[in-house]
Amino acid sequence: MTSVWLRPEPDRPRRSPQLTRERIVAAAVTLLDAAAAGEGAAGAEGLTMRRLAAELGVTSTALYWHVTTKEDVLDLAVDRIFGEVPIPAPTADWRADVRTLVGGWRRAMLAHRWAPALVGRPMLGPNVLARTEFLQAALTRGGLAGQELTVTTRLIANYVIGAALTEATWRAAGSRERAEARRHVTAEHPTLSGSGHLAEPWTDDEIFERGLDMIMK
Repeated sequence: MTSVWLRPEPDRPRRSPQLTRERIVAAAVTLLDAAAAGEGAAGAEGLTMRRLAAELGVTSTALYWHVTTKEDVLDLAVDRIFGEVPIPAPTADWRADVRTLVGGWRRAMLAHRWAPALVGRPMLGPNVLARTEFLQAALTRGGLAGQELTVTTRLIANYVIGAALTEATWRAAGSRERAEARRHVTAEHPTLSGSGHLAEPWTDDEIFERGLDMIMK
């Protein structure tokens, strides 16, 4: 089915005038956040149109006047999270502009731990497009164009998504699970054991910033 961003919102009577697409998306984000915090079925799998309707105090049928499928709701929810990422004013330092943008992107995804796993969905929402435009404009000021611009945009995006997903998953694991993971690193893995990869001698923030240093040399 065509993405919600490529279909006009249906112009038809609504049975629940007080129900809006904005309210639906806000409720969906609330349910997804609760699930990620361990208060319900985990992840996007735990979101159903029936649960969403119950959260809003309406029938499932009422939802379908505003959205066609659960996939629509997830696409709208992801774009809403991107709306929380501040778009800074451009400066003369394009690298600093990229850092500011993607730092806010990472924080937004960590605040909504279900979001990184959904970012591979069609990224056509207005909030996503506005931030991608800012990122590419900054990279263009840095002298990138053509395939190099596309590759770097994707490299940065994949780095931020992967970092947020890894951090969210690792944080969700209990201290006992993390300790158990470390115990599996033995003398048979001398490089891994000596690298500090699982020992966490550095903070996630430090690792993230150093990764950006390496990408934007």
